[in-house]
Amino acid sequence: MAAMVRRQRPRRLACWALMAVLLADLLALSDTLAVMSVDLGSESMKVAIVKPGVPMEIVLNKESRRKTPVTVTLKENERFFGDSAASMAIKNPKATLRYFQHLLGKQENNPHVALYRARFPEHELGFDPQRQTVYFQISPQLQFSPEEVLSMLLNYSRSLAEDFAEQPIKDAVITVPAFFNQAERRAVLQAARMAGLKVLQLINDNTATALSYGVFRRKDINTTAQNIMFYDMGAGSTVCTIVTYQTVKTKDSGVQPQLQIRGVGFDRTLGGLEMELRLREHLARLFNEQRKGQRAKDVRENPRAMAKLLREANRLKTVLSANADHMAQIEGLMDDVDFKAKVTRAEFEDLCADLFERVPGPVQQALQSAEMKLDEIEQVILVGGATRVPKVQEVLLKAVGKEELGKNINADEAAAMGAVYQAAALSKAFKVKPFVVRDAVIYPILVEFTREVEEEPGVHSLKHNKRILFSRMGPYPQRKVITFNRYSHDFNFHINYGDLGFLGPEDLRVFGSQNLTTVKLKGVGESFRKYPDYESKGIKAHFNLDESGVLSLDRVESVFETLVEDSPEEESTLTKLGNTISSLFGGGATPDAKENGTDSVQEEEEGPAEGSKDEPGEQAELKEEADSPTEDASPPPPPEPKGSAAPEGEKTTEKDDGEKPEAQPSDKGEAGFESVPPAPEEEKKQKPARKQRMVEEIGVELVVLDLPDLPEDELARSAQKLQDLTLRDLEKQEREKAANSLEAFIFETQDKLYQPEYQEVSTEEQREDISGKLSATSSWLEDEGFGATTAMLKEKLAELRKLCQGLFFRVEERKKWPERLSALDSLLNHSSMFLKGARLIPEMDQIFTEVEMTTLEKVINETWAWKNATMAEQAKLPATEKPVLLSKDIEAKMMALDREVQYLLNKAKFAKPRPRPKDKNGTRAEPPLNASASDQGDKVIPPPGQTEDAKPISEPEKETQSEQKEQPTEQKRTLKNDEL
Repeated sequence: MAAMVRRQRPRRLACWALMAVLLADLLALSDTLAVMSVDLGSESMKVAIVKPGVPMEIVLNKESRRKTPVTVTLKENERFFGDSAASMAIKNPKATLRYFQHLLGKQENNPHVALYRARFPEHELGFDPQRQTVYFQISPQLQFSPEEVLSMLLNYSRSLAEDFAEQPIKDAVITVPAFFNQAERRAVLQAARMAGLKVLQLINDNTATALSYGVFRRKDINTTAQNIMFYDMGAGSTVCTIVTYQTVKTKDSGVQPQLQIRGVGFDRTLGGLEMELRLREHLARLFNEQRKGQRAKDVRENPRAMAKLLREANRLKTVLSANADHMAQIEGLMDDVDFKAKVTRAEFEDLCADLFERVPGPVQQALQSAEMKLDEIEQVILVGGATRVPKVQEVLLKAVGKEELGKNINADEAAAMGAVYQAAALSKAFKVKPFVVRDAVIYPILVEFTREVEEEPGVHSLKHNKRILFSRMGPYPQRKVITFNRYSHDFNFHINYGDLGFLGPEDLRVFGSQNLTTVKLKGVGESFRKYPDYESKGIKAHFNLDESGVLSLDRVESVFETLVEDSPEEESTLTKLGNTISSLFGGGATPDAKENGTDSVQEEEEGPAEGSKDEPGEQAELKEEADSPTEDASPPPPPEPKGSAAPEGEKTTEKDDGEKPEAQPSDKGEAGFESVPPAPEEEKKQKPARKQRMVEEIGVELVVLDLPDLPEDELARSAQKLQDLTLRDLEKQEREKAANSLEAFIFETQDKLYQPEYQEVSTEEQREDISGKLSATSSWLEDEGFGATTAMLKEKLAELRKLCQGLFFRVEERKKWPERLSALDSLLNHSSMFLKGARLIPEMDQIFTEVEMTTLEKVINETWAWKNATMAEQAKLPATEKPVLLSKDIEAKMMALDREVQYLLNKAKFAKPRPRPKDKNGTRAEPPLNASASDQGDKVIPPPGQTEDAKPISEPEKETQSEQKEQPTEQKRTLKNDEL
């Protein structure tokens, strides 16, 4: 019995674990019935949702527009977003924040901060000494970091999506520029945390665009690689991307389409905003020249006037894309002086000549990073609003050498649609067709460490080592494990960016710190002292570059191994437990690849290469990750010298070896997966001692060097501050709604008092009383309503509604009487005719009982009597009194009468005709003329001179009995079909 219990424990444990996972999935599904994406551009954003019954739809904002300005207005008592904030930019330019994403993840000495100050001098930027960043100083009491402003906007985008989806939404995919580094990506994630959003992924906007293009052209993708170039020029920046489309074979889904980012080039400041700023400067110069002799101030010193000029420049740029010239005009630009000037497209192109010269730059960068030539590119597709400028298209067409540029994609919404498709793929609530996405690392990341080495006896020196962790244009997400083999005490290593030579000097200054993190390990020496008899396998650091492109150090472990004698019983029990749970949860140590993510997230590590002649300090290396997915499940080959690569299906990590004992290892070190198991006697002779691995967790202290994240307490304070602002806005909206409802009720009721239908059911005194209360409340609302709370406004409205309740009720009842009484009369007439027809049915064919017909007659008579009595009583009452003839009573009488009639109709519908009685001669009555031949075929005619009574015939009786038995069955079956 004890042995049986031991055998069942692994199965019970696995079943409970499976139930826990399924329950967790169900709970997760209940909260993720809808997902959203936010395409966060510099000038505007697009929000899309997916929910059951609504596949991939762009959300309309409160103004019913498909895109929303990325603008926030922050005042002491209220906030405005989107179009409302954009309209406030002229009235209050200092409190209206735009293009604040350009400050994310940047310290105060960054050139982009100085550029932002020059572009928008009306904003006062404060300095945060703790993080060396800047914040917006709206007033002495109001100051917000760029992350907090972005969090407000994300929260607003979620409110738009929830209103559109009519349900709460927590999960989102957010687009970011492809050139965002680690600090900038972490800043976006922190802003999403403040907003309470669960970020499924930060997807590069160029990748989202490529995904949208591929999803809608899935049938055109085959095994032949197609290279497509996307040229995206938005408001703030330009990104050129080379994407390869082809079908690949995946492990889980078979042959599926795949997009792979091959090359990326960008220009951080080349976009529509810079063109508008050039136009604004041109218009300001023209206005100053027009007022040169009037001793007027420079228009550039007036923030409101400059905001008006920037809005006009934006309109002018759009119009000049389709026209050769246009008249710029602004009423009351400054000091009530109007401005009017003609601007031609040639003048605009001269102003932006140096910008147009930079258009081919991202194309060359993308080709260099992809190591491709222009003739390998099949098509160049335009994305982004600034690509509509004719000169941009002209220069780009010349640079790429194509016959024409592709415009077969929605330049504004492609990224939002691709991101929401990815959101649906990552969510557990939806099932989408797989589309493999292989994004690329733009900025390489490496590990640097220094070790003391002894080159000659007694001569020590320090040797600096660099090992590439994630190479440039390598795919992600992926995991890497690096092993330090010659350390037996605590040490430090550094995580930095790799070679950034492809960036120019100005781009390097904008990029910021090239040092990411210093990692300080604590407990290495203690782990060696804890396991003195074990062989060290090195210090293993596990890195993860996740789907959002954010690097993290998962853990650091000290690994030891030794040979121990195997215990067969214990091994079999553990093996059963491991196999049972593995079979339930997929069985592999490799995490499941997402259908719409990178095919494989590989985790590889490498110990010291055998026979290596390198110094001990150089033994920490990484294998290169295989770029293409593989389906080969053959046994892993023996380890190769350092630098070799192994596909996912052929690799075995040291981590896996430590978790599962090796099964029948051969002398050559290969796992015998396909060999025939030896006989028990041979197994005892050949089976060596197994390896036992011990893993000790190493303490890690991280020193962030690029841009410190907000501490948890400050992050919590920021989230609470933003939540308080949101609650304040909601309370303000609720108060405004209550005030509007009260004011609307007063105006509508005052107007109704003079309408004939209301005067008919009310006396002069009643109307004067109501009118007086309405006027008093209106005066109170004008005098004291500004300081009234929401509860006070609702209380006033409730009092007025209670006062007018009787009047409104009498009017509504009189409106319903004609229709209700007409319906009641019609039902009474039809019921009486039905009853009369039922009583005329011959007795032999009657299907209704006398009780049923009497009951219907009683209900009809009672209804007639109630109607006549109630109408007579109502006629005696004045119209100003509460009526006794109520519409709800009429409906109740109609329902009672209709229920009786429907009962009889259903009975008649399913009733079967009674069998015909026999005639005096003992024979059956003749069948009707339309009886079928089969009905007459079984009739037996007795011989002449003999009647049926002389000799009983048994067959017809049996047949009659069987028919009687079958009748209820047929009736039930007919009823069931009718219900269906």
